[in-house]
Amino acid sequence: MVAARRSTRPSWVGMLAAAVLAGGCGGAATAPRASAPAAISTGMPRTPADSPTPVAVPSLTPLATPVPAASLCSVAPALSSWSVARLAAQLVVVPADENDVSGVAAAVDQGAGGVILFGSQAPQDLGRQIQALVAGSPQGVGPLVMTDEEGGTVQRMANLVTPLPWAATMSATMSPAAVSQLAEQVAQQMRADGITMDLAPVLDLASGPGPDALHTDGPRSFGLDPEVATSYGLAFAQGLEAGGVVPVVKHFPGEGDASGNTDDGPASTPPLAQLESSDLRPFEAAINAGLPAVMVGDASVPGLSQGPASLSSAAIVGLLRQQLGFNGLVITDSLSAEAISALHLSVPQAAVEAVAAGADMVLFQSTDPDGTFQQVVQALVNAVSDNQISGSVLDAAVEQVLTAKGEGICP
Repeated sequence: MVAARRSTRPSWVGMLAAAVLAGGCGGAATAPRASAPAAISTGMPRTPADSPTPVAVPSLTPLATPVPAASLCSVAPALSSWSVARLAAQLVVVPADENDVSGVAAAVDQGAGGVILFGSQAPQDLGRQIQALVAGSPQGVGPLVMTDEEGGTVQRMANLVTPLPWAATMSATMSPAAVSQLAEQVAQQMRADGITMDLAPVLDLASGPGPDALHTDGPRSFGLDPEVATSYGLAFAQGLEAGGVVPVVKHFPGEGDASGNTDDGPASTPPLAQLESSDLRPFEAAINAGLPAVMVGDASVPGLSQGPASLSSAAIVGLLRQQLGFNGLVITDSLSAEAISALHLSVPQAAVEAVAAGADMVLFQSTDPDGTFQQVVQALVNAVSDNQISGSVLDAAVEQVLTAKGEGICP
């Protein structure tokens, strides 16, 4: 069973609970569109649950006492009727052109856990398109609808919402309270168009140029000072929550001083001991504040992981969950990044490694989103069949996804 986050966290999930209640606990199903032909093998037994194995992490100076986790009733009875493919689909976020969201309808009809919108000029009827898209979700359990609305030039729907300055501009010209108010306003506008999750704020510590091939962040960061980045990052995230949108802090464990941009090639952060004294601090604060979701970056972390953190159980289970006490949703950065493909891993192969390492949801980009979705789901199904991923790990990840969609999901 996956533990709940602290009950003192401001509640944003009430808006989403009805849909999950309808599907996750045996309620009335939403009438689906004409379904696409089944492309995923589902006729296989579930793997019995087993106990998670502690992951060894290099010795760290304790950053803080981990947040105690409250008990949450298990959703196992509701999930026991789902096929492995149906469960696996909940872990996959399919990319969509915001001007043609119907292009991922087949994946949503088969239970994709999330949809991420790409583009720079959203259509005026985006809300209507998203409403039509999610109407076909099986059992009424719709996807998390995500986008990157950070500020500056990293905005997908600036034409539909109040424009956001770069994070660096916000911290230099606004108070944290003003940032929170602005983020809440933008979140309300996003929510009105059907967006339920924002892949923001960036908690990396950075300054200078970027984003470019050598710099992940530049002005995407609130600054180099951990206290400033924490204050403004949490204000932005809490504003999103207040407006009804789930914030996702990124890029754990901190890519502000990485050797390059992982979208363009392999990169590494400074050693873990150095991150502990600086870059990790905003993430620790976000965890202690009860924020609901963390994106793990694709950079390697000397002293912690030999490869990308997004594929590392030492980073996800050992550091993020066991050491820092995070009990929320873990999302990967794009598994289509050059830092991943340089390892000669396809997106489906990387997805298996990420979920086996402890990730709950996987992101990717593709010119054939539905085809890649099918391949990723099938790879996860095969990994469960081959015991690369245990049934308990799959169930725990699905529980996290459903919890992010709405509380009260137990029968």
